[in-house]
Amino acid sequence: MTSARNTSNTVNYFILLGFPCGREMQIFLFSIFFMVYILTLLGNMAIVFAVHWDHRLHTPMYILLANFSFLEICYVNSDVPNMLVNFLSITKTISFTRCLLQLYFFFSLGTTECLFLSIMAYDRFLAICRPLHYPTVMTIRFCGSLVIFCWVYGFLWFLIPVVFITQLPFCGPNVIDDFLCDLGPLLDLASVCVPIPGTVLICGTMSSLLIFATFFYIIGSYTLVLRAVIRMPSAAGSKKAFSTCSSHLAVVALFYGSVMMTYVSPGSGQAKGMQKFTTLFYSVLTPFFNPMIYSLRNKEMKDALKKVIGCS
Repeated sequence: MTSARNTSNTVNYFILLGFPCGREMQIFLFSIFFMVYILTLLGNMAIVFAVHWDHRLHTPMYILLANFSFLEICYVNSDVPNMLVNFLSITKTISFTRCLLQLYFFFSLGTTECLFLSIMAYDRFLAICRPLHYPTVMTIRFCGSLVIFCWVYGFLWFLIPVVFITQLPFCGPNVIDDFLCDLGPLLDLASVCVPIPGTVLICGTMSSLLIFATFFYIIGSYTLVLRAVIRMPSAAGSKKAFSTCSSHLAVVALFYGSVMMTYVSPGSGQAKGMQKFTTLFYSVLTPFFNPMIYSLRNKEMKDALKKVIGCS
């Protein structure tokens, strides 16, 4: 496989088509997504600062939320700046090396997000279904270990598929009908040169395993949580628990709904036009909505954010 790439690979750069349209529309889209990008950064940074400055929020749930918001900042920075540059660019090119680096960081951060959503579901399960054991199990130290696990494992999981992709022959076609170096379009370009069923199987298996394992774990955890919430004798406690869980479930629905449409079978060539928009939804719009989802239904977070805005 290595020799095939060395002899056949003539691609030094890729062309990211993005959203083909006239120059005026390109500038308009740049303005819209630039505003979304800035608001996403500000919203997630506000949550990070609110948790850092307000000592009442130095609890596992909010520590996980702050790390999740920091992750979202990294996530949008892995693809949106390059997308914004391409809106104003004439050539819309990205080098072979930069393309693979973007692929690695984009998918590693996406993997980390799946793990964080699972850990946050586990935290809510312990807090609501095992309240007496929660303080002894979910300590700050254990929470820190979970955070480190998410970051380290997230960047290790997709390393093998990326190594396989670097060995694929890209013998000529270099136009990617997307705004980033996504897995499916790259596999489609490589498959034009030689059959790559093994690489497609490995990438599809690892993507599906991660997505479905974390998704079903989250759904199972929240099923137990919602059952416990319904049985709560206190209406106030039930309302607060349900409010917190509904915020998490809204984020899970937004993220996993679009991810499953895109990566369960990468490189299959299905719904090429739709893939671009589903990728746009979970990689750009979901990080934009997350701060609003987590803050609007959480009194402690709203109070902390008011202090941050007041200090600013």
